[in-house]
Amino acid sequence: MADLSQNQWQEELLKDDNAVILDVRTAEEVEEGYIPNAVHADIYQPQEFMSKIEALDKTKTFYVYCRSGGRSAQACAIMNQMGFENTKNLLGGFSEWTGEVANK
Repeated sequence: MADLSQNQWQEELLKDDNAVILDVRTAEEVEEGYIPNAVHADIYQPQEFMSKIEALDKTKTFYVYCRSGGRSAQACAIMNQMGFENTKNLLGGFSEWTGEVANK
């Protein structure tokens, strides 16, 4: 797992053809806005979270975020234990995000 600043995360994401954005916040938080093209897997719903993670392609690079960076770091650690080699945690999370935002 790599902890990346907002700028590093955005720069790497833009250059990465193998990237998947993973949002591990709650559904209520996602309704407030999200990073476009993000896959949602609520880490507070453990069974659903694990099912969604198990279905993902381990060869991809995962750019993981939550509201402030804590849950996403936890998600990266879980994913690393499951065999995902490339996980990148967004420090500061969505609350400090300055990039593009989508709404439902």
